[in-house]
Amino acid sequence: RLVEVASVAFPTTLASRAGTDELWVAEPEGLVRQLRRSGDGVDLAPEPTLDIASLVGTGGEGGLLGLTFSGDGQLLYVSYTNNDGDSVIAEYPMAGDEADAGAARILLTVEQPFSNHNGGQVERGPDGLLYFGLGDGGSGGDPLNAGQDTTTLLGSILRLDPANPGGEAAYGVPADNPFADGVGGRPEIWLYGVRNPWRFSFDRARGDLWIGDVGQNTREEITVLRADGGPPGRGANLGWRLMEGDRSFEGGSPPPGHVAPIHTYGRDGGACSVTGGYVYRGEGIPALDGVYLFGDYCTGEIVGLQTLADGSLLVGDVVTDRGVGQIVSFGEDADGEVYVLGSGGSVSRLEAG
Repeated sequence: RLVEVASVAFPTTLASRAGTDELWVAEPEGLVRQLRRSGDGVDLAPEPTLDIASLVGTGGEGGLLGLTFSGDGQLLYVSYTNNDGDSVIAEYPMAGDEADAGAARILLTVEQPFSNHNGGQVERGPDGLLYFGLGDGGSGGDPLNAGQDTTTLLGSILRLDPANPGGEAAYGVPADNPFADGVGGRPEIWLYGVRNPWRFSFDRARGDLWIGDVGQNTREEITVLRADGGPPGRGANLGWRLMEGDRSFEGGSPPPGHVAPIHTYGRDGGACSVTGGYVYRGEGIPALDGVYLFGDYCTGEIVGLQTLADGSLLVGDVVTDRGVGQIVSFGEDADGEVYVLGSGGSVSRLEAG
């Protein structure tokens, strides 16, 4: 079941922070708010942790879209679309529970040709580096062929080292990035061939990278990239715009080295847009341990995907009485418990029914 613990105007993403069991939630207009634990629920702090509303443009699919912290909790990273509609990653030092808005460091600005498919997820990986998801730039059908063009940052998930800037950039490029030397692609690219990876996450137990990529017309897709002892997904090509999920798109064929999705679903029953979630690693619902949880924005369904010992998949509804409306995002607290963010403003924790 889902138990509502807080309500904000329109939550886009939720993050925990090292050294505390509090949560932080972002609102698209440019606010980051602290959710302080109070008994079984949380209290919304009266003042925002960060207010950058004057910098954020909310047209189309824009706004404050991503939120995470450095490993020691001393730096806050946000991603947003600015007033020109371009994607920005910014770093803010934390002073207690407040971010110092006057000490911002802009890490990266990426020009966006259209107002949709911005991606926007920013996540700290198990390797301590910063991962940033960018959609194909928008419109429909990827007219710029950004998904298969590694000379552009669009249609990719980037991997950056903000702690060790290099040259004129405000970040460093990890030496094991697939195009770190600039040959064959932009050095920042970790993987490519994505359409709009609105939400992705790392399995805190295994390190695997799970990506929910929003489809064009027919298929929504979930892809898992296994860690296997190293950072997952290096140089992976997820196929867009040659493939939409597990199907050809406009006559395309799987590209060399294509990584196919582990699961796809269609638009039957009103589904429209996958919302990627988390592999459950909390203690409150032992039966869900190792199950990847995701949803669909339009149906409000919350689905579990479990890989069985023989490699087959078990897929099914996790919550029957949802009641959160459209599912915008998922979140994970310091204990591995999973939260669901609804378009109506609800922040709900998944609990045993």
